[in-house]
Amino acid sequence: MENTNEIKMKDSSKKSLICKFKLFFENDFFKNHIILWLLLFNFLANLSNWISLAIFINKAGNNIILHYNVYFGVDNLGNWKQVFWLPAIGSFLFIINLYLAFFFYKSQERIASYVLLLASFMIQINLIIGGIGVILINY
Repeated sequence: MENTNEIKMKDSSKKSLICKFKLFFENDFFKNHIILWLLLFNFLANLSNWISLAIFINKAGNNIILHYNVYFGVDNLGNWKQVFWLPAIGSFLFIINLYLAFFFYKSQERIASYVLLLASFMIQINLIIGGIGVILINY
């Protein structure tokens, strides 16, 4: 009888990465409908920012306008690749807020996790507006 328990313990310690990934997503955090919708909105907003910048930014070797100020005009020129800092920062902040929301959800602080994911969505919306501004200035 002890041998079968030892075999089960050895099998559970050798779980594959896919099994651990599945166990992670079987958590209550990902079963909450509000969290799922907020995650979906965050992901779609960030993805739309990446795609819109990839489609509409001219990938020529010339510098493009990265920032325009009403008082001083163009105040920041740069390479076209620098535009992708906007969605990259959005992805980074989304991952940090997702981790914190997961941590607070496990601590039974559900409102805090909702607020973090909603704040992340607002950040994504602001970065989309900034990306649209860069696209409009350059066309």
